Amino acid sequence: MATTATTTARQIPIVCPGHTRPLAELQFLSPPDENRTFLVSACHDKMPMIRDAQSGDWVGTFQGHKGAVWSTKMDHLGYIAATASGDFSVKVWDGVTGKELFTYAHKHIVKTVDFSPDSRQLATGGHEGILRVFELEKGDDASPVKIMQTEDGSKVNITKCIWLDNETVLAAASDGHVRCWNVSTGKLLCTLSVAADVRDMEVTKLADRTVLTVAAGEMVTFFQLVSSGEGVTGSLLYAHKMPINFRNEGGATLHP
Repeated sequence: MATTATTTARQIPIVCPGHTRPLAELQFLSPPDENRTFLVSACHDKMPMIRDAQSGDWVGTFQGHKGAVWSTKMDHLGYIAATASGDFSVKVWDGVTGKELFTYAHKHIVKTVDFSPDSRQLATGGHEGILRVFELEKGDDASPVKIMQTEDGSKVNITKCIWLDNETVLAAASDGHVRCWNVSTGKLLCTLSVAADVRDMEVTKLADRTVLTVAAGEMVTFFQLVSSGEGVTGSLLYAHKMPINFRNEGGATLHP
């Protein structure tokens, strides 16, 4: 009896040499006026890079930090970039030329940056436990909005910040809480809790819902976020135990 052999195409990963120390964050970016996707990487070697995501070819490096770079983000158009570093600073760059535009000094290690959807504001956070929001049009003269994460002033490390819209930022922290802030008023809209230090989070906007993915401890947890005229609320969807522990590094992403 004849049999039909089936074969599965072998996938060969693209290797992107260049970094010399552990990676801290990755971002895939497809600017609307570019017919390609970029891969942006933050690394402890102080040299955040941009690559062509399809070929892996090097495009450029943002040079200037004196400490590990924990976060690198480009705005959705790909025109500007921001980096958060262990040298107590955030730098903003020209995303096309790689030129440093300005530097925002902090008082401790900065772990995360993110651009607002309209690219006019930049949120930062780190070991100070203060969520800062800078108006980029003011350049070096920008005086940030500062939001402490706890009512009693006790310090928690901010590990990740993400904009939901042009007025709302999610800030994940080492106390296991994800706080949702209206940065215009400084009002706390809601708090979502997990059982361990939050290492990573991601917002995915699907056709019928907005999902927040949180990696903390041994768990990956999914929340549904709902925005209304009264603010933002969140409800638990699923929580899955993983065979690893997100103690120091690692993360999770939801397939689109």
